[in-house]
Amino acid sequence: MASSIGVVILQLLLFITQPFTASADVFCDNLKLVAAKLPNNTASSPSHFATATLGQSPDTVYAMALCRGDILGNDTACGDCVNGTINRLVNQTPSPQDQCYKASYYYGDPCTVIYSFNLSILAPFNATVDDDEPFEKWNIKNVTGDGIAGLVRRLLVDTVESAAASNGRFATGVMDSRTTFPLVRSLAQCTPDISAQDCGACLRRLLGTVNATMALRMGGQLHVVRCYFRYETYPFYTGEPMLKIDAASAPPPAPAPKHKDNMSKLWIIPVVAVPLAAAAFLCLLCYYRRLTRQRKGKLTRLQGSRRAQDSEGEEQLVWEGNNSDFSVFEFEQVLEATNNFAEENKLGEGGFGSVYKGQFPEGLEIAVKRLASHSGQGFVEFKNEVQLIAKLQHRNLVRLLGCCSQEDEKILIYEYLPNKSLDFFIFDENKRALLDWPKLVAIIEGIAHGLLYLHKHSRLRVIHRDLKPSNILLDSEMNPKISDFGLAKIFDSNNTEGNTTRRVVGTYGYMAPEYSSQGVFSIKSDVFSFGVIIFEILSGNRNSGSQQYGDFINLLGYAWQLWEEERWIDLVDASLVSKSNSREIMRCINIALLCVQENAADRPTMADVVAMLSSETMIMDEPKKPAYFNIRVGNEEASTTSDSRSINDMTISATIPR
Repeated sequence: MASSIGVVILQLLLFITQPFTASADVFCDNLKLVAAKLPNNTASSPSHFATATLGQSPDTVYAMALCRGDILGNDTACGDCVNGTINRLVNQTPSPQDQCYKASYYYGDPCTVIYSFNLSILAPFNATVDDDEPFEKWNIKNVTGDGIAGLVRRLLVDTVESAAASNGRFATGVMDSRTTFPLVRSLAQCTPDISAQDCGACLRRLLGTVNATMALRMGGQLHVVRCYFRYETYPFYTGEPMLKIDAASAPPPAPAPKHKDNMSKLWIIPVVAVPLAAAAFLCLLCYYRRLTRQRKGKLTRLQGSRRAQDSEGEEQLVWEGNNSDFSVFEFEQVLEATNNFAEENKLGEGGFGSVYKGQFPEGLEIAVKRLASHSGQGFVEFKNEVQLIAKLQHRNLVRLLGCCSQEDEKILIYEYLPNKSLDFFIFDENKRALLDWPKLVAIIEGIAHGLLYLHKHSRLRVIHRDLKPSNILLDSEMNPKISDFGLAKIFDSNNTEGNTTRRVVGTYGYMAPEYSSQGVFSIKSDVFSFGVIIFEILSGNRNSGSQQYGDFINLLGYAWQLWEEERWIDLVDASLVSKSNSREIMRCINIALLCVQENAADRPTMADVVAMLSSETMIMDEPKKPAYFNIRVGNEEASTTSDSRSINDMTISATIPR
C-alpha cells in the first residue's frame, strides 16, 4: 500500500465531550473485534464498502471502510489496505492511561477507514446541512499560464458530476492544456450507499470551499466522511481516466469589442435610453398604485421573520430572507389556480382548514392549504409555518412554494404530491395492498430521516409536535414528506426542550404523556409520535378511537402485551407476514416500543433510531413499559389527557393549569 502518498490520519479525541461509564478496555476490545472483520467484509462487498457496529453504549464502536473505485474488483488490494490501515489505527497508543483513541480517520491510497464511538459517522449525508469541516491538503506550488486554472476548475466540476451520476459514485478524469503544463488528473468518489442527488450535493459542497487562492494550486484533496475529491499533476490512480478534457474542447473567450465600433455607435445611446427611462417611470408609477391598492385591501406582504404593523394597526409580516423558490401570491392568482376553490379540486380537510389541488397557467401543479378563519390557527401559527418551512429543505419534508394573506384569508401553497397522505393508504384495506413490505420500510426510514434533519441537522432545531399519518404526504414514488408545521417549535442548537404554560396543541393518540399531562415537549415528544406511526403502519389500525384491542383501547398497550407474550406477530397485518421479513418486522416493533416508552429519557433519539433501522446487526435495548399501558377497557379511572372524549385524528387545544 502506498502509505507515503495522500495518507492523512486525523485523530479526533471526541471522548472529552461525553462521560464514559465503562473502562477504555471495553471500547478497545470491541475495536479489535471490528478490526478483525472489517477488512474481509469490505473486500467481499461488491462495492468495496462496509460498515460495522459492535458493543453497547457507551463503548459501542461504529466503523466504516471504503476502497477507491479504481481498485474495484481487486479484492486482495482492498482487503490488504483496510487491514493494514485499521490495525495501524487500533495499535496506536495516545497516552499511558488509554489503550486506543476513541475515534480516528484515515484518508489515503487506496482506501478510507473511519471509526468512532459516535454513531453520527454512519448517519446518511444530509444534502442541506452537512456540518463536517472538510479535511484539506494542498500542493504548495501554484498553477502558471493563461487559462490553466479555468481548465482545472472545469475538470473538477465535470469529474464531480460524473461521479454523482455513476452507479458506483466514482469517476476519474484528466485535463490536457495543450501546453507545457503537465497533465492534471482528477478523482471523485462518494460512499455508494447515498443517492446521486446527495453525492452531487456533498461533492459540490467541497468544491464550494475552494477559494480563489486554493484554486490556483497544482494539486489538492478535500474529504468529509461521505465524499472526497482529489487532483494532482502526477498519476495517483490506476487505469484509464473515465473522462478527458483538453484546451481544444474549451469554449473560446468572447472577442473584445473594437474601440472604433463603439465610438461609431454612440448615437444609439440617447435613442434607446430615453424610451427606456420613460418605460421605467411608467412601471414605477403602476407599481406604486398597485401597492397602494394592496394596502387598502389589507393585503399582507409576507416576507419573512420580522413583525410590523400596517396603517390600521394590524400585524403583518415582512420577508427578510433570500429564498428564490419562495413567492408571495395574490389572492386572485390562487382563485384562478383552484377554479375558485371548486369542490372537485378539494384534496382533503383537517382541523385547520381545507386543501385544494391547483394549477398555475404555466402548468405547475400545487396544493393549496386554505386555513379556516375559525380553525384556531391564527396569525401566529400561520407566520410560524411560513417562516419555518421556507427555511427547511430536505427530501423528506414537503416543499413550501409560497403563501398568500389577504384580510381573513391565510393560504399556504405547497408542491403537489399526487398520492395524498399516509393515512389514506394504511387505514384502507384495499389501498394497503399497494404497499409491500420494502415500500413500508422505505416510508418508515424516510420519516425517520426527515425527523433527524429537523432535530439535529437543520440550521434550526425543530420539534414538530403534530406528527401523524395525515401529516405525512407521499410523492409519485411513495416517498414520505413531513408536512404541516403550524404547531412546530424552533430552538437553538443548545436547547431542544420546552414547556407550554398556555395550552397543549396536537393530536391525541400521538401525544407523548409528559406533553399531554404537563405541557412539557422535547425532541423525544416527536420520537413518541414516530413510534405510534410505526405501530399503525404495521397493523393498519389507528392507535386509539372506537376500536378495541384485546384488553386495551389503544395499540400501545396491546403491542406491549403481545411482545411480553412473544406473540408480536399477531399485531401485524397478515399481508406483511412472511418468513423472509419476520425478523425485520420484529426489529421494527422493538424500535417502536423503545420510542413509546413512558419515560422520555428512556426513548432513543432519532439518530439512534436511524442507526437501528439501517443496521440488521446492531444490538438493541429491551423496551420498558409503554405510555398509556394502564388504559384498559372498562377502566374509568385511567385518564391520558384533559379531554378523554377526543378522537384519534382530531387536532385539539387543551388548557394546562398553572
